[in-house]
Amino acid sequence: MITSINKRSYPNTLIVILGQDHGKSEYVEKGDITQVIDEQGNVTGYNFFNVDKVIDYAKLPDGQVKLTDAELAALNQKLTEAGFDTELAYGKPTLVYGLVKTCDKHPDSDHLHVTTIEVGDGEEHQIVCGAPNIAQGQKVVVALPGTLMPNGQQIWPGDLRGVDSYGMICSARELGLEHAEQKRGIMVVPDDFTIGAAFDPEVCDELLASGKIKL
Repeated sequence: MITSINKRSYPNTLIVILGQDHGKSEYVEKGDITQVIDEQGNVTGYNFFNVDKVIDYAKLPDGQVKLTDAELAALNQKLTEAGFDTELAYGKPTLVYGLVKTCDKHPDSDHLHVTTIEVGDGEEHQIVCGAPNIAQGQKVVVALPGTLMPNGQQIWPGDLRGVDSYGMICSARELGLEHAEQKRGIMVVPDDFTIGAAFDPEVCDELLASGKIKL
């Protein structure tokens, strides 16, 4: 689940994204809530209007927001009162450290690689990567499906030149780190970072600034 705010374009509105849209969307409006449904009948999100009546909107920053348990409960109560049966819940972190277990050349590209990335608890994802410095054995930062990147890009499953890809291996620049170098390449983190742990931007930026991690 992605929750975000854009105070300039959509004032006093909380946008909740539950999944990737497939085809044309339909909308169900009940009071201050609009439910978004794709053409396959899946509920892909909600828009909460006049959300300052439910949570403390003024204190929330632009961009992706992490709601407290109390704020999440208040939104779920509002959904129930409006007659919707969805219950919102945060899952595991989607921006995590991963291990590059395999790295092979893409069958239809001279610069892409097809990787297998372990992201914790034995979970693995196939991710197509175009970074020139990707290699087996690295620990990297992985944006899994359902991630909202700092630049507003949403990460969902897709395919690159006919090969399925379930996430993105990130560069420091894509992660919005202050000390990111302005050149191509994924960020390689230290070997002692825990696979599956949530990405910590402050720690990684400090290591970038000190030269202890690359890109």
